[in-house]
Amino acid sequence: MSRLSKFRNTLKGLTSAVTRFPLTSVFLLAAAIVNAMDIQSGNDDLAKYFLALITGAFLGVVAQMTYERFFDKRFSCVALNAVAAILTLGYYLIISPVSELGTEITVRTMVAIFALFIAFIWIPSIKSRTTFNESFMVAFKAFFISIFFAGIIFAGTSLILDATNILLFEVESKAYTHTMNIVFVLFAPVYFLSLIPVYFGKSDDAASDEALESKEDNISKMSNCPKYLEILISYIIIPLTAVFTAILAIYIVLNVGRDFWTDNLLEPMLVSYSITVILVYILASRLENKFAQFFRKIFPKVLIPIVVFQTIASVMKIGDTGIIHSRYYVILFGIFATIAGILFSFMPIRRNGIVACILIILSLISIVPPVDAFTVSRSNQIAILRKTLERNNMLEGNTIKPGPGIPKEEKERIADTLGYLNRMEYIDRIPFIPDDFNYYSDFEKIFGFDPYGMDTETPKFIYLRLAENTIISIADYDSMTSASINILRNREDEEIIGTIAKSGKNYTLKKRYTANDNIMVLTGEDGKDVIGFSAKRIFDAFEEGQYDVKDMITLEEATFTEENENAAMTVVVQTLNMEKSSSVGYFDANVYILVKIK
Repeated sequence: MSRLSKFRNTLKGLTSAVTRFPLTSVFLLAAAIVNAMDIQSGNDDLAKYFLALITGAFLGVVAQMTYERFFDKRFSCVALNAVAAILTLGYYLIISPVSELGTEITVRTMVAIFALFIAFIWIPSIKSRTTFNESFMVAFKAFFISIFFAGIIFAGTSLILDATNILLFEVESKAYTHTMNIVFVLFAPVYFLSLIPVYFGKSDDAASDEALESKEDNISKMSNCPKYLEILISYIIIPLTAVFTAILAIYIVLNVGRDFWTDNLLEPMLVSYSITVILVYILASRLENKFAQFFRKIFPKVLIPIVVFQTIASVMKIGDTGIIHSRYYVILFGIFATIAGILFSFMPIRRNGIVACILIILSLISIVPPVDAFTVSRSNQIAILRKTLERNNMLEGNTIKPGPGIPKEEKERIADTLGYLNRMEYIDRIPFIPDDFNYYSDFEKIFGFDPYGMDTETPKFIYLRLAENTIISIADYDSMTSASINILRNREDEEIIGTIAKSGKNYTLKKRYTANDNIMVLTGEDGKDVIGFSAKRIFDAFEEGQYDVKDMITLEEATFTEENENAAMTVVVQTLNMEKSSSVGYFDANVYILVKIK
């Protein structure tokens, strides 16, 4: 086939996708236009239109797939698309009064879109000759092919814009964003849809055997796993997943009685692992090599205990933080992954579509009140806040009394709970919080403590300097020099300050850094220490004294002496700058060093 023929077929596929999914195509075009207006003007209100149109585009493809699978009358197609359009309008009317798109609306929408996408893949397999595994592989390939081509087009267009900007005339920076909008909002989805075959449906009931066989061959061809993908799944992803599973299992066995139940970092790792196993299982469901067969036989059974343990751990953590929407979804996914593992272990591969149906149902449960993630988390967090205030005698009726003296743990619970409710914009739904309450400016006034200062240790700052016009006597000393001394953690080396000659012998004055000190050392010609002076002694002395942040010190206060039978060393502090806390510190001083060699 010539390149021109391939181009014509691609163009034909795009136009066919537009005519096959008319409502989705209209919504995508409108979304691209709205997004272009937003890019140009920066009007935040347009984001609501964009989100509604994208949701409508997904509703449109689900409506079309439903029509193709279960109906054959044109009126049914019009009716289903009309329902999708009405639902889109209803969604916009729900979000339009909101001043800005917060976390709740965004997450609800993303979950709804995810459920619609899974439904788009699952519907063609309902009581059909096409299995869910086939439709999933088609969508999987189409997704990455469309993203790949969209990326190539965007990269090439960006290079053209760069060349134009350098060689011909200045190109506005927004041109790149507009290009991305056209490519990824309009072209990529339409190209993705052009790669989706027409599956078996109601219209095939009266089709000839030859037509059915031709359609089956086309679907089989488009759902076939490419050789490179089979190699990637079977010989790279599956072995890597096996190694990771072994590491995970060993960790759980070793820590099941200790850190496993409280390790927050493990939670997202286990969720990612579960998603990987389920995804690989579906992709490997039609592969017949030994690696794929081993994976399908063993890994669902391994997945079950791992997910059960993680779900139990997530439920136990509710006692510490209560239910927040993210933990709700982690627990819900744990329930889904457990069910999926059980079904994969005992159910024929052909019936994997049941897992997709369960995922759609759980997704809808999580966004439909009153048992959705946000209603449950809001009610739970408000209840925790109320109980905590009542337990500490800070709530009388619906009036809060400041409680500066309550335990630190209770302060943290109040701050964390109200902080979450504030981030989720639920403050106005708390009956005992004042109407004009501002979390950042009013918290300390209402509750009696700073929500950010509970874990913060107030460091001790000291800046001292020697009184002006101080005269330092150098009588009885052989040499005097000035130096900067500081304590640098984890530094262990030496730095030469200078040399001193006396009675035909040369001595070297050094700064010797250790992990927690800076020692001024005088060494002889043989390299042995004659005398040493610890800088830590100076900083400790001023830390223990009653000094203000900025203070003047006398010569007596600034003078420190170390002496033995071989030499004497006196250090006079000129300036000192110190910051001390339990975890870190900053110690720096400029000093005079006087040395006497006996």
